[in-house]
Amino acid sequence: MAVHGRHPSLRDLFDESPTPHIAHPPHTHHRDFYVATDGSFSHDTREGGLGVIIETRDGERVVRLSVSDDVPDNNVAEYRALHLGLDVLAVRAPANARVGVLVDHDQLAANVNNAVLAHDRTDWRPPKPFTVPPAGKYHWRGIRARIAGFGELRSARIRSDQNPAHPLANAPDEYAHVNREPARCLLPEAPGSSETQIPPPSRADRHASG
Repeated sequence: MAVHGRHPSLRDLFDESPTPHIAHPPHTHHRDFYVATDGSFSHDTREGGLGVIIETRDGERVVRLSVSDDVPDNNVAEYRALHLGLDVLAVRAPANARVGVLVDHDQLAANVNNAVLAHDRTDWRPPKPFTVPPAGKYHWRGIRARIAGFGELRSARIRSDQNPAHPLANAPDEYAHVNREPARCLLPEAPGSSETQIPPPSRADRHASG
């Protein structure tokens, strides 16, 4: 599937999407970096692919990846793609970076936010049990390590047709050229004092009084 035109910024997609298990407070749109990932697997060809896009808060692209991968199923591909995306970001972002993750896999988004909540607890126990595919357990371990390594992280669930990483994962042969794009170590500009912390548009009037 080809991409026509410029997709909405990852920041905009994140702000307009639900974050399972974690409330969407006004400051969520002050992430420093946003990572969109997707994994694919074809039952016909038995081939898989991973797609990754990383942008700063300002909408500047840091890197895109579209790679073939040997995965057993689509669920594991989703975990492998996120593991890849967080690994790539970790070498380009400061340790205190605030990160927004966008995935189109319900359980993965829920697991990520569940892990964030577990990291904040003294006993490291998640509020709800994790549900991870057995073949993805090592990638899940790597994802959790990356979650703990950033200053703050949370995941938003987006639709597959909204996910700009989707075509990169589903057609790695077609998009192989993006892997040759120079990766940029960009730091987002600090939010200006005039950039007030207001709720994302979809949530701005939820508690408005009559």
